[in-house]
Amino acid sequence: MKLIRLYARVLALLGPEQSLAWMLAGANLALAAGQFAEPVLFGRVVDTLAKAQAADAPPIWSNLISLLLIWVGFGMFNIVCGTLVALYADRLAHRRRHAVLTGYFEHVLELPLAFHGDVHSGRLMKVMLQGTDSLWSLWIAFFRDHLAAFVSFLVLLPLSLVLNWRLGLLLMALCAVFAGLTAFVLRKTESMQGSVEQHYSELAERASDTLGNVALVHSFARVEAEVSELKAVVDKLLAAQIPVLSWWAVVAVLTRAATTITVLSIILLGAWLFAQRLASIGEIVTFMSFAAMLIDRLQHAVGFANRVFMEAPKLQQFFEVCDTVPAIRDRPDAVDPGRVHGLVTFRDVSFSYGSKTPAVLRLNFTAAPGETIALVGATGAGKSTALALLHRSFDPQSGTIEIDGRDIRTLKLTALRRNVGVVFQEGLLFDRSIAENLRIGRADATEEEMRRAAERAQALDFILAGERGFHARVGERGRRLSGGERQRVSIARALLKDPPILILDEATSALDAATETKLLRALDEVMRGRTTFVIAHRLATIRKATRILVFERGQIIESGSFEELVERCGKFAELARGQFLAPEASRPAEPAWAGGGP
Repeated sequence: MKLIRLYARVLALLGPEQSLAWMLAGANLALAAGQFAEPVLFGRVVDTLAKAQAADAPPIWSNLISLLLIWVGFGMFNIVCGTLVALYADRLAHRRRHAVLTGYFEHVLELPLAFHGDVHSGRLMKVMLQGTDSLWSLWIAFFRDHLAAFVSFLVLLPLSLVLNWRLGLLLMALCAVFAGLTAFVLRKTESMQGSVEQHYSELAERASDTLGNVALVHSFARVEAEVSELKAVVDKLLAAQIPVLSWWAVVAVLTRAATTITVLSIILLGAWLFAQRLASIGEIVTFMSFAAMLIDRLQHAVGFANRVFMEAPKLQQFFEVCDTVPAIRDRPDAVDPGRVHGLVTFRDVSFSYGSKTPAVLRLNFTAAPGETIALVGATGAGKSTALALLHRSFDPQSGTIEIDGRDIRTLKLTALRRNVGVVFQEGLLFDRSIAENLRIGRADATEEEMRRAAERAQALDFILAGERGFHARVGERGRRLSGGERQRVSIARALLKDPPILILDEATSALDAATETKLLRALDEVMRGRTTFVIAHRLATIRKATRILVFERGQIIESGSFEELVERCGKFAELARGQFLAPEASRPAEPAWAGGGP
């Protein structure tokens, strides 16, 4: 029953093109019914010839020719109908496959970061490709084989009882034996195939993980070790797969053996019935054709069961991802506020990643438009989590975050994130051209606007120094660029977006001191008139922040300007003393926003 429900869901995905699907289903019904005309007509022709032979007279040609013409008509109908079904079934299956793949891709992208933190990207890619391949193959098989096979059983068995109930009962007994055998094998191997798919997922994860860290593999001379570990996964996969294949090989052998057994049974029973004058030669011939057709349909049925069974774990994984409800999504009444002013308020905000210890606890602070708020504290203190809540990577379990007096959960996600620019600690780039990466911030940006943003981010020089300039590809995850170059492109992307709220999550951590000094001067200009949040470990970069929030164990323990916090001799003063103790006279000149440092 579980496989039947799964198969029903596969067919339900054809819904958007149900008109064509129903037309193809109707054509299959007509095709399946038409195929049974041939053995019946063949039997009638044999009976006509047998009667003529028994009477020692020539056959009645009018009867014979009419039977042959009807036979030709059904044959032409089957050919034309079969061609149309195959042609349009292919088109339908391909269109729906790509539509479902696109929908899956969009759904996965909308899932929150918490989901992606728990599920490997290699597994998601494997589930997407294998799942849509399975859907496509089952749709094709449904219209080409499965539906006709099922209809054949519904037509053949009652028809065989009408023609000769004794021979019909023999065919029904054969169907019952095969149905029982198939059900037995399905029960025997169901859990085994699920284990096989787990190994396939592990294989995809490990291969993706290794390929994504080739530099690490090379630097630690782990090529042989990684290949060996991958072979170990393959060995486990084969150990789980071979018993499943063995069971289905038994079914295949028995299915082929059934052809001989069935034909012999029809001949033996038919000969006895003919001797008892309970069956004609034409009926025996018809039932031998029925038997051959039934064996063919049984093989299709076994193939169908085998295919659905083998694809079931892949489809279950696919539907599990599709059924995952995004925790972060638009409310029905969500609005687009346009460009916001940038007044940000945290009201008693708490959030936990699932453990008992909260990541942030009862956060309360306000950032006015144009202010620069710095967040400092040890790693894991809750700084990045607090700002992740601001652009709704997660939603707080309690409390509210407001922008311009509106709870951000009442805003459309795209509208909220359009108003918030983020420069992450790691420069995140697509394997596309520099221009394409920059236009992620604003799709309609001109080349002149990109040049200005790159110049302000201190990135224009190295971009123009390249052979293709803005059209140069950056490689997977930006690997063709240095760490500092990747970060400068990321900053230029945020500048091009021109958001009213800007988040800098250790944005200058990958830059050398000289480039950082230039960049901070550019950021000083860019941050005017917008609300800016800065996460920084180097305290010298936040000397001129409007306000500094000191985090510890998810809570704000101190708040104030740089000078105020130093004078309090609290946690921040302790951090400051640890980072720079040199007298003011010995400090080099600094950018206006940074305000001085070692």
